[in-house]
Amino acid sequence: MTVRHRVTSTLASAAALALTALGAVAFTAAPSAAAPCGFYETSADAFYQHCTSDGSHVVIKVAVAHAADYERCVAPGRTWLGSASKIQGAHYVGRTC
Repeated sequence: MTVRHRVTSTLASAAALALTALGAVAFTAAPSAAAPCGFYETSADAFYQHCTSDGSHVVIKVAVAHAADYERCVAPGRTWLGSASKIQGAHYVGRTC
């Protein structure tokens, strides 16, 4: 019984270690799927991702198709700008807000 218990415990430990390793791989792979910094589009929407560690808000200029461009203050993180068919781009203008 002692031998069987040790083998079972060893197998269980190996399985737990393997699952932990797989979990670590999945966790480290997730950031590559994160939104890029700056302007980006999906198939339907346009976004601006302000990447910062200091909590600053920045002014961006948004280029709009068939309409006037505009400036907008964005907080850290993702900001929805509108439909990808209407928004042509956005960029940081060099000042905070």
